[in-house]
Amino acid sequence: MKGFSGFPAGKVHFTPLPNLFFSKLLPAIDDLAELKVTLHIFWLLHQKKGHLRYVSQRELEADGVLLGGLRGKGQEPEECLGQALERAVARGTLLRVTAQQGDERNDWYFINTDAGRKAVEKIRRGELEIEAAMSPDEVRLEVERPNIFVLYEQNIGLLTPLIAEELRDAEKTYPADWIEEAFRIAVERNARRWRYVCSILERWAAEGKDREKTGRGPEEDRRRYIEGKYAEYIKH
Repeated sequence: MKGFSGFPAGKVHFTPLPNLFFSKLLPAIDDLAELKVTLHIFWLLHQKKGHLRYVSQRELEADGVLLGGLRGKGQEPEECLGQALERAVARGTLLRVTAQQGDERNDWYFINTDAGRKAVEKIRRGELEIEAAMSPDEVRLEVERPNIFVLYEQNIGLLTPLIAEELRDAEKTYPADWIEEAFRIAVERNARRWRYVCSILERWAAEGKDREKTGRGPEEDRRRYIEGKYAEYIKH
């Protein structure tokens, strides 16, 4: 084991981390490479200037400090990096934007913060370019989302063949952002069951997802549950 001589005296620079990183994200990360890559990206982005802060796949692959910390798992560091990034994207820590220009693919990563989400949405709408050298007319942009199987395993449990078939059907039936939000609602309400997630999706499909479209406010929505067919399950 390589020793650490300790932090030096005098002025030491710090990299800030959100409190939610320690209370929500850190307990959920179960892969050392994913943790190393996540922390390293926080560090890199803190050093960047301007409002648009992201890190590219090429930048990470050329980072000797990062790759040096990913050795020793029986894999090439670049392979380990790729897997760690996939896990971080699937978990929702990072947002990935992929640009395909001919046979060349470039990936950029944003932290999943309010600023990161707004930047990705502007890129999606063509209002923001990451690299001016790449013509928007020649580039196909994709924003990665965790697939339904990853969402299930992260929030509910291990897949079974029967559940996997239901998930495939749901992925074909409902928009990806609906599925993500339904899982999030189930977790927030401590109802980590696929049947609960599915019921949310079915209700949205039947009645409309947005309250603005249904014309119901929060009180009407609450009354629908406590006085309707779900009343026996609701504590007043």
